[in-house]
Amino acid sequence: MGALAGLAGIEHGIGETLQGNIAPDGMMILSWPGSAFFRILGGEPAMTIVPNLLVSGILAILFSLIFLVWATMFVQRKNGGLVLILLSILMLLVGGGFGPPMLGIIVGAAGTRINAPLSWWRAHLSIGLRRFLVKLWLWSFFACLIACLLLFPGSSILGYFFGVNNPNLIPILFFFALGFLLLTILTGFAYDIQQSDRGLLEKHLPPHTATA
Repeated sequence: MGALAGLAGIEHGIGETLQGNIAPDGMMILSWPGSAFFRILGGEPAMTIVPNLLVSGILAILFSLIFLVWATMFVQRKNGGLVLILLSILMLLVGGGFGPPMLGIIVGAAGTRINAPLSWWRAHLSIGLRRFLVKLWLWSFFACLIACLLLFPGSSILGYFFGVNNPNLIPILFFFALGFLLLTILTGFAYDIQQSDRGLLEKHLPPHTATA
C-alpha cells in the first residue's frame, strides 16, 4: 500500500511538472488539467504551497520517491512509521494529491505499530475473534489492493477507453478501498498477535516439542 501511495504521488508530480514554469492560480491546483485520461478523476485535484508548478511537481516527485523507498525498505526501522507520516504531509503540501498522502498517513500510522506489543488490541480482541480475523487477513489485503487499483488506474482506463463516466464510481471505489484498508490493518494486528504468541510458546517449550 505504501508503494501504491508513492507511485500515485509521483504521477501527480509528473502532471504538474509537464505544465511548465508557471505560477498556479492559488493553493488548489489540478495535476492533469484538460487530460481526457484523468477526466473521471476531475483532473486530479491537489494543493501546493509552492508558487511554481514546475518546482512543485519536481518536489512532489522527489518526496513521493523517498516515500516509496522508505515504505518498501525502511519502514521496519525505529520511527519508520512516523517518517512515512512526515513524508505524506510533505507530499500533500507540494502537489502530491490528496489520496496518496491520505493513504500514506494511514499506512504510516499502521507502521508505528510494527514490533509493538499491541496490548490494547490483545485485551479487546477475543481469542475467537482473533482467529477469525487472521483467516480473513489475506482475503482483505487482496480486496484492498484490487479496490485501490480499480480506483486508479482502473477508473481512468474505464473512462478513457470504454466511456464509463459514472460520477458515483469514484466515491464507491474510494469507500471500498478505505474500508478494506482499515480491515486489513485490523486483521494484520490480529495476525501479529498470533505470531507473537506462537513465538513465545515455542520459546518456552522444550526444543523437541517446539520442533514437533
